[in-house]
Amino acid sequence: MHPINLKNILLFCTILACGLGMPMQTMAQADPLIEKVSQKLAQVNDYVAEGVMKTDVSFIKASLGKVKVYFKKPNLLKVKKEGGISLLPRGGVSLTINTLLNTKQYTTIPSGTQVLNGKNLTVIKLIPTDDNLDWVISTLWIDPVEALVYKTATTTKENGSYEINMQYGEYAKQGLASKIIFSFNTKDYKLPNGITLEFGDEDPTAKQKALKNKKGTIEITYSKYTINKGIPNNIF
Repeated sequence: MHPINLKNILLFCTILACGLGMPMQTMAQADPLIEKVSQKLAQVNDYVAEGVMKTDVSFIKASLGKVKVYFKKPNLLKVKKEGGISLLPRGGVSLTINTLLNTKQYTTIPSGTQVLNGKNLTVIKLIPTDDNLDWVISTLWIDPVEALVYKTATTTKENGSYEINMQYGEYAKQGLASKIIFSFNTKDYKLPNGITLEFGDEDPTAKQKALKNKKGTIEITYSKYTINKGIPNNIF
């Protein structure tokens, strides 16, 4: 008897839940829309983005501060806060859609449409086809005309689930957001190195209580992108 593949069960259930009852042309449009988004992002080989990061998590000692975000194809990403602290998203967590789509190792499942902030967006789920990837499923809310992703919701293997909401401005033609809002459950998320937890004592029970069912948000508002100027790998 062959072992049960949980990923295949998840894929089947997702298709059953999202695909049945939907027009066949919607199923056929899922891959082309993702390809349209990917083509827009493909203009960017690397970038350095300057901005301001605001952290809204009650137990983290982190104030409003300037940041630089470094990205290089296919999936190198680093966030460096003023003062030298580096935040390295890992364990399936990504602050940019580039690193998610550049893997090309996923199956797309159409999931209808939804109005979000006045925009009629197409919803598409991604299921990874590579067991080595750190995420389990990701849902994208995409403007089919602009080919821009306005929201992602991702479930990871190690860090629970998180959402990213995006706003666009001057760099929309390259698919680069002017602002991102990263929301997560503090109980599930493993904080990167360089973040200090602000607990009143060292009692492990007290720490668990502080983490339980709390939501955290990290906002980054970008003021400038320097695109395709080349970034050495040792930056990451």
